[in-house]
Amino acid sequence: MDLIARVSQHFEDSARTKLDSVEAMAAPIAAAIEMLTGALLNGGKILACGNGGSAADAQHFAAELVGRFEAERQELAAIALSTDSSILTAVGNDYGFTQIFARQVRALGHAGDVLLAISTSGNSPNVIEAISAAHELGMHVIALTGKGGGEIGELLNDHDLHLCVPAERTARIQETHLLTIHCLCDGIDALLLGVD
Repeated sequence: MDLIARVSQHFEDSARTKLDSVEAMAAPIAAAIEMLTGALLNGGKILACGNGGSAADAQHFAAELVGRFEAERQELAAIALSTDSSILTAVGNDYGFTQIFARQVRALGHAGDVLLAISTSGNSPNVIEAISAAHELGMHVIALTGKGGGEIGELLNDHDLHLCVPAERTARIQETHLLTIHCLCDGIDALLLGVD
């Protein structure tokens, strides 16, 4: 086995997936930046959720907003719903795993807030339940998916945004999700700080 060739192929595939995603995703990402910034400027917050690698992406996004991305600026209101083990285990035990994010959305979310819902397949039941809870509260949803968007793509309404990576392979979708998250963070900073 030629491991160098195998590694090189991953780099090439990742770069190709990102470049192939530009046309489909640039405009929705720009719209998402405006939605997120608008919510923050109006006193709202961003709740983010996902499972596994998507949970890590939700935490990464919240950390960049509460801390900083690349520029110094005020703290921004963002919460990753995958981080409190007591809530996750209590809700999972008492109500089932599908409710671990939805109950937090109902507890913490308000109209004017935004839910960043991350699922590579678009079919994560607990993320779907979180979106339904957000809709009940009048929150906007930005869904970050792949593989055609799955059930989440069908659940979104006209006030939501769907950032769907046009790829089938989970690793390539997750890599493009991370780039998208960095685009969101950079765009929020650019709008807040007046950067050209």
